[in-house]
Amino acid sequence: MALEQLVASQSVSQRDSDAYDIAIVGGGIVGTLFACALKDSNLKIALIEAETQSQAVAKAQAYSISLLSSQILQGLGVWKTIRPQIETYKTVRLSDANHPSVVKFAPTDIGTQTLGYVAEHRVLLTALQESLEHCSNVLHLCPAKVLKTEFRAEDAILDVAISDQIHSIRTRLVIAADGSRSPLRQQANIRTYGWKYWQACVVATFQLDASHNNTAYEWFWEGGPSGILPLPNNRCRIVWTVPKTEAEAMLALSDNEFTERFIQRYGAHLSNPKLEGERYVFPVQLLHSSRYVASRLALIGDAAHCCHPLGGQGINMGIRDAAALAQVLQTASDRNEDISSIKVLKRYERWRQWENLIILSVTDVLNRTFSTQIAPVVFLRRIALWILGTVQPIKSLTFRLMSGLVGRTPNLAQR
Repeated sequence: MALEQLVASQSVSQRDSDAYDIAIVGGGIVGTLFACALKDSNLKIALIEAETQSQAVAKAQAYSISLLSSQILQGLGVWKTIRPQIETYKTVRLSDANHPSVVKFAPTDIGTQTLGYVAEHRVLLTALQESLEHCSNVLHLCPAKVLKTEFRAEDAILDVAISDQIHSIRTRLVIAADGSRSPLRQQANIRTYGWKYWQACVVATFQLDASHNNTAYEWFWEGGPSGILPLPNNRCRIVWTVPKTEAEAMLALSDNEFTERFIQRYGAHLSNPKLEGERYVFPVQLLHSSRYVASRLALIGDAAHCCHPLGGQGINMGIRDAAALAQVLQTASDRNEDISSIKVLKRYERWRQWENLIILSVTDVLNRTFSTQIAPVVFLRRIALWILGTVQPIKSLTFRLMSGLVGRTPNLAQR
């Protein structure tokens, strides 16, 4: 039975009378993954998503999935479904615009068989949703919109609109997986630090005539870092960072004009690229929450932090958030501790806030350092790239950091 049908088949009295241990607001990849991480626990969970399942999976994004994220997905038991539908990359080429010096990463640099994977949004979210279909302790409410949240001493009450009716859900703990503009974060008066960049990213998919050779590219141009990721069936995804005004102009180009412009810059590396599907633009910002937790509330994913898409860090940080918080709550529950207490929630905050801050800082420094043509900065960064390409311990540590292999590893990734 589809989850939408399951929701519709339940009576209003059943929904209203039930109390939950955890209510997750936001059924995207991070929120759904968090629910999957606790599906075998003794905790009763409500996963609340404003869109229908079909709408939620239809988004056009694709993500670079780090080795640690792939291990977490294996621990959840969904990797066997995901792996045949995604692409791997075994080479990463990093370069400063058209400078001839190129840093090449290979699996031997970190002692693995591959460097990472590229997965489309629909593949990841569909597998996670299907994992919850026969889960007795997780109720997936979609489409369902949270209208109001009241945090009380003993619980939290969420007023949720379902099929044009408003229902109240009582829960011990609320998980905000509701995006970078998180209403729950704002309601809790959790301050954020950061800024909007002068850049935006133009995203497009190309079909190639020949193999992409499982190679990912990262270029640092004056307008900002841009990447090309390999997709299944000899396709690739371009994330092209440019100033905001230029991004809108690029979106207004015809398909032929945009393709020609792409070929002029990147065509030497790809075989006869042909534009596939729609292009879109998204703005870029740095955001970090001063706190990840409050009374009966925890933030995960974009609700807690956002960064430049350089290196594909955003989704992977969110996946690690979800795995870490699930582990903290499961451990607390096994010890008969109150999972909603600040004492318990702070364990998650201490684990993830500093690890995320390091990644946010690295992406910000790289973006700013490589998005300028000031001569001394150009000279120093090219020396840095030379060191990165020639000093093996630094090269290995850098890629391990960006792959999530430096820091505390969630138990899910060790199964």
